[in-house]
Amino acid sequence: MLKGFKEFIMRGNVVDLAVAVVIGTAFTAVVTALVKDLLTPIIAAIFGKPDFSDLHFEVNDSVFRYGDFINAAIQFILIAAAVYFFVIVPIKTLTELRARRLKEDGEDVPDEELSTEAMLLREIRDLLSQRAG
Repeated sequence: MLKGFKEFIMRGNVVDLAVAVVIGTAFTAVVTALVKDLLTPIIAAIFGKPDFSDLHFEVNDSVFRYGDFINAAIQFILIAAAVYFFVIVPIKTLTELRARRLKEDGEDVPDEELSTEAMLLREIRDLLSQRAG
């Protein structure tokens, strides 16, 4: 029973997932600080209001605080933009540079670095070249 548990824990997917959760948690703090301390003040300087939480309207003594929703939406957009521009774009650029270097050296890009579509296209290419040759 313990042997099976040990095999389960040591599988690559479980370890990778654990590392991703830890890194994701640490990265959340960095992105939150970026949004709160740098990007939100820029928005506040543009619109003249750093916090929209006091915005509301009333209907029949019911208060609708739409300002909190605006704050949450702005924070979501800023976090998504920060993740995209500071993580996704650099990683994509590095991956493309590595693939270009491998191609210039005459090596194929390893399968584990290819997307599913690229792997399928590679298989189709190989099958077509076998038929032609």
